[in-house]
Amino acid sequence: MIRNSSNRAVDAAPEVPFWRDPDKRGLIFQSVVLFVALSVGYILFTNTQTNLERQSIATGFGFLGNEAGFEIGESPIAYSAADSYGRALLVGALNTIKVSFVGILITLILGTIVGISRLSRNWLVAKISGIYIEIMQNIPVLLQLFFWYALFYEAFPSPRQALNPVPGVFLCNRGLIFAVPAEHLAHAWMFWAAMAAIACWWGLVRWGRRVQEQTGKILPVHRSGMALTLLLPLLIWLFAGAPMALDVPVLKGFNFSGGVTVSPEFSALLLGLVLYTSAFVAEIVRAGIQSVSRGQVEAAMSIGLRPGPVLRLVILPQALRVIIPPLTSQMLNLTKNSSLAIAIGYSDFVSVANTTINQTGQAIEGVALIMLVYLFFSLSTSFFMNWYNKKMALVER
Repeated sequence: MIRNSSNRAVDAAPEVPFWRDPDKRGLIFQSVVLFVALSVGYILFTNTQTNLERQSIATGFGFLGNEAGFEIGESPIAYSAADSYGRALLVGALNTIKVSFVGILITLILGTIVGISRLSRNWLVAKISGIYIEIMQNIPVLLQLFFWYALFYEAFPSPRQALNPVPGVFLCNRGLIFAVPAEHLAHAWMFWAAMAAIACWWGLVRWGRRVQEQTGKILPVHRSGMALTLLLPLLIWLFAGAPMALDVPVLKGFNFSGGVTVSPEFSALLLGLVLYTSAFVAEIVRAGIQSVSRGQVEAAMSIGLRPGPVLRLVILPQALRVIIPPLTSQMLNLTKNSSLAIAIGYSDFVSVANTTINQTGQAIEGVALIMLVYLFFSLSTSFFMNWYNKKMALVER
């Protein structure tokens, strides 16, 4: 018994048993679940270790330093069969990054165009966009990959009868082969000059935005940035003596030598992923645009803006807040769907890892590497898109 401020006796509240306290009960349940999960994990780990030892199967990642002994059809870096498994897996990861990065860029452009076209007042444009979306969404991506892969091999001739639409460009069932500038030190300097110009362009945009907020004056920052990006590498090229030598592909035996080859496997994979994913992106863009109230459009048109600036300056900036979250999911889907490349023979990370598993017999380590690599790709994409989503979010005052 306790007393209050008026010196009157008050009965103390009875103590609640722990099984009726939701906080304590929740803590107990979470502890039990954690214990069960750790126990199951321990049992699986010990059983796996015992079975591997009984069958004399080596464990660990020491095999990554051993000689791979197999070739890879496409490699963005120098690679031969004498290199290690670790370098082979690096080549596979770079191939996955290449097709995913290029695919995401093209998908965003194509999906945005189709999504905007779906809302066009032109009946034909709107219907064609709608038909494209319905067809591409409802055909499984794996079937699309098989179709494009078969088309490239059946529709184009062999290298000896290759199509030559323009000098230095050949099209056959081995892919698209075209001439490129011959290796020269100036090209590396031109690349870094372009990167520096793009960084300056970004700085100009930020500076121009601050000037516009303070004075209302619109500066030609985009024209200036584009001119800088074009002129700076051009000046480097001129100062280096204007190298004009080309690495032209030449038919030798049954294939071409020299130049750059875009293989049918890469083309089929890229085309299938882009066409499939862009149909979903188009619907996301359409929904985002329709989420902007009609009053915003009418207000913009009432001050004399034409339809193009209205879409670019009023509608899309507001629609992005609705578009970005589901768009992130589609970008992740495209990256993960690139693992289907093994079905058409493109040497992505999954394909190289499977070859490594077959030769070394270390399936657990190989599958673990596949999971970790795709987890890294997905988390990196999510991190960037979440940062961009926060940047585009409305700031409440």
